[in-house]
Parts: sequence; structure tokens; C-alpha cells
Amino acid sequence: MSLPTQPFRAFRIHSESGRIQARFEKLTLADLSPGEVVIRVAFSGINYKDALAATGAGRILRRYPLVGGIDLAGTVESSSDARYSPGDPVLVTGCSLSETHDGGYAELARVPGDWVIPIPQGLDARSAMGLGTAGFTAALAIHRMEHNGQTPARGPIAVTGATGGVGSFAIDMLAGRGYRVLAVSGKAEASDYLRQLGASEILARGELDLGTRPLETARFAGAIDNVGGELLAGLTRTVDFWGNIASIGLAGGAELETSVMPFILRGINLLGINSSATRRDWRLAVWQRIATDLKPRHLDRIVTRTIGLDELPAAFPAYLEGQVTGRTLVRVA
Repeated sequence: MSLPTQPFRAFRIHSESGRIQARFEKLTLADLSPGEVVIRVAFSGINYKDALAATGAGRILRRYPLVGGIDLAGTVESSSDARYSPGDPVLVTGCSLSETHDGGYAELARVPGDWVIPIPQGLDARSAMGLGTAGFTAALAIHRMEHNGQTPARGPIAVTGATGGVGSFAIDMLAGRGYRVLAVSGKAEASDYLRQLGASEILARGELDLGTRPLETARFAGAIDNVGGELLAGLTRTVDFWGNIASIGLAGGAELETSVMPFILRGINLLGINSSATRRDWRLAVWQRIATDLKPRHLDRIVTRTIGLDELPAAFPAYLEGQVTGRTLVRVA
């Protein structure tokens, strides 16, 4: 295949004398991780994980140096994988981007063919990255819950960490599917935003009492949890018979103190959601649903800002401080 030879710009993360240093550099394809598909990147996004990686606040990268960015979308530049041709619109989310493989904060990316997802009809590179890992994770959670019997008729779904990217998309997608959504948030000022996305009720996280007994009065038919810790434990006590809890995040803590009672007496299911290591057939199915029955109705409201590649370093601190509502789109091209 014909390969681009001109240097291109990338935001690369280094470990130097035990400290994380991230900076813009000029690279060539020879500097990138191996793969069969070269993609000209048009858009990426910012996730909490990206902020941790770029600032060193969390040890996300498992080798250095690497280009940051766990998401990318653009067009195929060249490919030795027969499934892809130059000009094809494609996306990559998760997999090992910005962990062990160079990511999406660069004008060019090179990845294995099995990671590449054709952008389905109804989406483009911009909307795909408006969604990004956050939208994919929310959709994957709903997909798994519904395969496990969750339906709108069974009752309301609680969404914790509601103002974040995953929470915002989960509310929008669930409401679009006909679910009654109860948004759990610590940001009182975001109530109007959450209602606009489709939340039927806002529950203040600091005032939410889910009890301490092994089983409490059932309040929810299921939940999508981005917080973990005590809040997740409380959800196990208050989800009704045969309900599903999709566990996604740990912003409130990694520990889980509960009992087996909700699982053996109410038959609830705790579903772990790993969007990075998702099987390819699941990825294809979920992205198809994102373009159809799970397509967000309020993407323009959830994507609260668009920045250029130059603005990345200044954007990360707000994520670490929990000051971000919705999604930030990164224009790379």
C-alpha cells in the first residue's frame, strides 16, 4: 500500500524521570504503533481517562511514549486489510488506544484492522466522535441490560453520574427507548440540562438515602452506575426483582460492600461494562444501534463544546476537577 511520507502533528505522552510529560510533536508513520490500516483523523474527543493519561493523574499508559486519545474517527488513508479502502469513513474507540497503542490525538493513526469500525449510515466522523467512548459505553450498557430482560414496562432506571458523558448519553438513549429515567447527580445547577435530555426526575446525590440493610424497599427496575463505591452498594439493595445494574465507573470509589442477598433473593444482575475490550461483533452491533434505535436525540446539547488540537492541554484540568458537563469534541483535521 502507498503510505504518506510527510511529517504530521501529534500530542504525545512521555514518561521522563518518573514524571509524565505531554507535548505536541512532529511524527512520521515510522514512529507509530504497527497496524494494517492508516487513518487520516478528523475528530477525537476527551474522556476522563484521556485527562488522567495526559496529566499523569492516573497511570493509564502501559508503555511510553504514546500518542494520547482513546477515540478517533476519520477516513482510511491506506490499508493492507482488504476490508477497507482509501476514503472509507471509519472510527476506532477504546481497544488499546492510548494504553499500549498510539491513539487519536494525531493527524494520522495506524491501527489493526480488527479494531476499525465502518461508520454506519446515519452517522459521520463528527457525530461519531461526539458520541465516542462515552456514547458507545452507554449504548453497550443498555444493549446488555436489554439482552438480560430489561424493558421500559418493568419500571424506572436510575442513572448515576448523570451529567458526565456516559450519564448524559444513557439518559438520552433510555428516554428515547421509552424508559422512565431518574437522574442521580451532585450538580443542582444541571437539573434543567438533565430534564432536557429526558430525565423524568432529578435525585440529589447528597440527599439520596438508599439505606443500609441487605435489602431495602425496591425503588428502581435497574440502573446504570458511573460512580461505584457506596452508591453502587445502595443500588444493589434497592433494585427490584430481576433488575440489571450496569457498572461502568468508580468516581465514588473502587470498593463495593454489599451482600449476596439482592442476588439470590431478588435475582438482580450486576453487569460489568468494559468498553475497551468489547468483542468486535458486539461493537458492530452496538454501533448499528447507536445509528438507529439508540441514536441520541440531543447530541448537539450533550456536545457542549468543540476545541482544536492546540487547546487540548488547557482542557484536561476541568475533567480532573469534576467541572465538565457533557462532551468535548476535538477537531484534529
